[in-house]
Amino acid sequence: MTNAIEAHDLRKTFGGEVRALDGVSFAVEEGTIFGLLGPNGAGKTTAVRILTTILSPDGGTGQVLGYDVVTQADQVRTLIGLAGQYAAVDENLTGRENLTMVGRLNHLDRPFVAQRAVELLEQFGLTDAGDRPLKTYSGGMRRRLDVAAALVARPKVLFLDEPTSGLDPQSRVDLWAMIEHLVEQGTSVLLTTQYLEEADTLADQIAVVDHGRVIAEGTPTQLKADLGATVLDVGLADAQLANRAAEVLGSVGTKSPTVSGTVVELPVDDGPRVAMEVLRLLDQHALVPTTFRIREPSLDDVFLALTGKRAEADEDDATKTPTDGKRRGRRRARAGAGTTSEGGQR
Repeated sequence: MTNAIEAHDLRKTFGGEVRALDGVSFAVEEGTIFGLLGPNGAGKTTAVRILTTILSPDGGTGQVLGYDVVTQADQVRTLIGLAGQYAAVDENLTGRENLTMVGRLNHLDRPFVAQRAVELLEQFGLTDAGDRPLKTYSGGMRRRLDVAAALVARPKVLFLDEPTSGLDPQSRVDLWAMIEHLVEQGTSVLLTTQYLEEADTLADQIAVVDHGRVIAEGTPTQLKADLGATVLDVGLADAQLANRAAEVLGSVGTKSPTVSGTVVELPVDDGPRVAMEVLRLLDQHALVPTTFRIREPSLDDVFLALTGKRAEADEDDATKTPTDGKRRGRRRARAGAGTTSEGGQR
């Protein structure tokens, strides 16, 4: 399988002191979704800006479908779409006019652009608002239009930098379905996100970036498996007791325990057996759990173990929708068997 995107030892420094990228390398296979995760300031957006020709690297190389992002930037721009973290639309134009403007800037034929605007306004639930000025749109509506604008030219490679920021739960699910439908049609996607459930649901491959370097890479399943088969969540009455419990349990499990508020999280390989040992140790030190749970690892656990912090964006109800399990099953079916899903049909 060929690569849609390749980054080799990308380096970028700002102001001579701030090292945003310190040798980042990864590859995105054609027809897949690649998730780029990391804390704020890790270098994700800088990597996207280099690969979309907005910035030039200080070192290393980047390619999109075989074209160099520096020496062949014009060719790269004809192949990509980009939806950044902040809306790149004109609030004085209507939604339809914004999409038409993007199409004309891409030198697309007027009839194609007009039809494409109709399609995208419908897909993103903006038909009724299509002829209203953007200044009358809500933040979520602007965000949907911004993503739609990145799709006007039917790009072969799509860069989505925090694409669902500001979207309500249903709009987020709809966008997930659209992304998967695009991939089924052959589009390759690089996605940055702080919603770990989103990456777990969508991404075929993930790279975790911190301090300008890739510190882990693999499928969501592989990254979670590396952490341990299960995670023990031990709740205590207060944070002080939780920290004491973490010290007591330091020698138990495959990784060092972490404390999140009043809960000690302990990755282990043999949950039921180790659970008995944990309870005995806590009892010996007069520590009484208020809650006790055995669960599968999440990407949040991986993120915390690798970076020492949780993602800045909370995994709230907006990311934990009833359709997540169905969506993940569709992605895995597509990746494993090459079948076409119904993710984009509405």
